[in-house]
Amino acid sequence: MRRSILIWFAIVLIIATAPAETKEVVEFHSDLQSCDVTVTGDVAGSILHLGLSSQRGLVQTKTIQLDGPGTWVTTWDVPPQEAGPFSACAELIEDATVLSTRCTNFYFGGRESLRFDVRDFHADRRGITLLLYSEDLTVVDIYYMLVRGDKAASVTKRSSIPISGSLWAPADLSLEWRQILEDGEEYLGRVKIVEVRDGRTRAFMNSFVAVADAEITDTYQDETGASATVMGRSRVPFQGALQFDLYQDGTLLRSIEERTPILLAGDDETVEIAWNETLDPGIYYLSTKLLGNDGYLIDVEENVIEAKIPPRPRVVEAPVDEGTSTSRILAAILIILIAASGLVIFRRRRGKGRR
Repeated sequence: MRRSILIWFAIVLIIATAPAETKEVVEFHSDLQSCDVTVTGDVAGSILHLGLSSQRGLVQTKTIQLDGPGTWVTTWDVPPQEAGPFSACAELIEDATVLSTRCTNFYFGGRESLRFDVRDFHADRRGITLLLYSEDLTVVDIYYMLVRGDKAASVTKRSSIPISGSLWAPADLSLEWRQILEDGEEYLGRVKIVEVRDGRTRAFMNSFVAVADAEITDTYQDETGASATVMGRSRVPFQGALQFDLYQDGTLLRSIEERTPILLAGDDETVEIAWNETLDPGIYYLSTKLLGNDGYLIDVEENVIEAKIPPRPRVVEAPVDEGTSTSRILAAILIILIAASGLVIFRRRRGKGRR
């Protein structure tokens, strides 16, 4: 018992004497369009003061109220600038005291001497599309950021990625979000690419509205029913429906609606339905519609069903048993012989009676 108390006392002592995480700006990158700042420590209630300056003086300032540690992203709203050097600084302030400062310098205008180039970048409800190439082999770190408001909801880092290829065969370094997005909310997708050798950095960012999305990837239909396979295309959960409309000669015969399972990007499920009865012979038109969470039309596929007359079943005669047939013939012959013998006997007796 005494030993257990000593162990617990030691654990509490270690926790109490462990140094708290430093309140500090640990990473900061900026260009003329946007910047990102990573802050550590218990900084809830602190202020992040950002400033952008040129050779002519201060261009713009911004202030962000922090709710805790993390990565914060904002955009600069500056008028067109002349080419030249710029500097940006981030100050962490608590109770009017500057706790940490980090600055960066960059040059706007002219050609950047980077060893890689970005062929394509795009962020949407599914993730980030990123295509890179480099004529000479280079190694980079890539930060993928999903931003909601001013704060990154997630930051995924891929370290020491070798880049090569060409303009016509770039490396695909795309990433799908791991978080579930909220329908109708606006997000920012940001990527930051850092050369490992010299720290040169490029950043790209765009906003998007997260919406549920899916598509019909396959259908099947015949005289007995129909089916459709649906694949999710968003990190917003898709909870839609499939509507099967069956027509003949322009007249709607049946309309069947079935809910789809909940789908995220890359998930696929098949929904099957059956007609009330087998369709009569003829030509039918089938419209398969995919409806979204709110009932709006997302996708449609149209097909034709050619219902044919089912073939008549062949009547198969039972095979004649040779043994049974022979027995019947012999029985018939025996009956005839008996009848003939009876007739002869009857005539003889009749002739004797007359005498």
